[in-house]
Formats: sequence, C-alpha cells, structure tokens
Amino acid sequence: MIDKQVASCAEALAGVEDGQTVLIGGFGASGMPAHLIGALMDTGARELTIVTNNAGGDGSPIATLVWERRVSRLVCSYPRSVDGANWVLDRWQEGTFELELVPQGTLSERMRAAGAGLGGFFTPTGAGTVLGEGKETREINGRLHVLENPLPGDVALIKARQADRWGNLTYRKAARNFGPTMATAARTTVVEVTEIVELGTLDPEHIITPGIFVDRVVEVSS
Repeated sequence: MIDKQVASCAEALAGVEDGQTVLIGGFGASGMPAHLIGALMDTGARELTIVTNNAGGDGSPIATLVWERRVSRLVCSYPRSVDGANWVLDRWQEGTFELELVPQGTLSERMRAAGAGLGGFFTPTGAGTVLGEGKETREINGRLHVLENPLPGDVALIKARQADRWGNLTYRKAARNFGPTMATAARTTVVEVTEIVELGTLDPEHIITPGIFVDRVVEVSS
C-alpha cells in the first residue's frame, strides 16, 4: 500500500546530510515551508547549498540558517528583504558562504530543466551583464543569449494545501509559486500540508503536483 504520510517534520527530514543541496519553496512568506525549515535546522546539517527565491529578513528561517553558518552556498534572487534586514549580507561580507544571484524566472527554469532531464537552456536574461560573465553565449535571432545549467537538488522542502496518502498535492493561490517545479527537480521531495485527505477526495483537475514526484508528506497546523 502506498502511503507517504509521516508523523512529524523530524521524521520527514530523516536522512538529510551535510553538504546536500536543499531546494526551499516560498515567495516571501507565501508558500514557505517554515515547519520543515525548522526541522532542517534541528538536524544539525551544515555546509548546505540552499536554493530559494528569497532569503528573508532578520529572524526568518532561511536567514537564521545563514546566520548560524550552516550554509556554504546560497542560490537565490533576493538575498535581503525590502525592510533592509541584513543578516544574510552581513554573513556574505564576512566570507562565510558563496552567494549566487539568479534572475527569478531563470531560477525557476533551471530547476524545471533539471526535473525534465534537459542539459540546459539559452536565455537572453542576463546576457551582456555581470550575471552573464563567464557563461557560454549564442546569438539567436539577432539577440545575445547565455547558457544556463540545470539546478537539481538532493532534497526539496515545499508547502502545499492538501495531500492524500499517495502524495498528490493541491496548493493555495500564490503559495503554489516554486513548489511544483522544485518537486520535480529533487531526488527527495518533502511536503508540509495543512490537511491530508482521503484518497479520491481531491479533484484530479485540481491536482497540481502528482504523487509520483513526492516522497514524504507531513500534516502541520498552519
């Protein structure tokens, strides 16, 4: 019997090791798997590569990982929040981790390429700028493009609204953001949901992430 439910976030994060690449969903607070990030901190894992859209402000879960020197590399679009919080950049200026800035659409597409088994893609975004330095370029239809490589993960931590025991997922509005793409790009996908429902409850037309891409599901209070 297929049953991907686990009893706790700690159980969901079992097997996370030092040096792994962790994809973390969320657009600001929307869709951020805060409970799973907390469990990630509790594992004690270090030298992590974190891939996420934004690192958040002082005291946010991802910024805390950086502040505690648990991150060796951060791949993101926004390394600081709009309120001017600077935990992440303070640590970066100290030289404690490597920071790679990636345009938001490119970040998502690199993970989609990993999930689809593609070798990379050419995009005009970043071409001719600092972000494109050192990358292979090609002129396509008279416009300069840069080659972007796939961005796979060892583990993906994402948040969804509902799941069944097979791991089929639905999302709530903007909380959908990077989750479906990350689920395809990681070797192990761990999901926190607000509700686990019986098989057959989810309308197949509303399932965004099929259970084939999900390994563990834990129900948490929102």
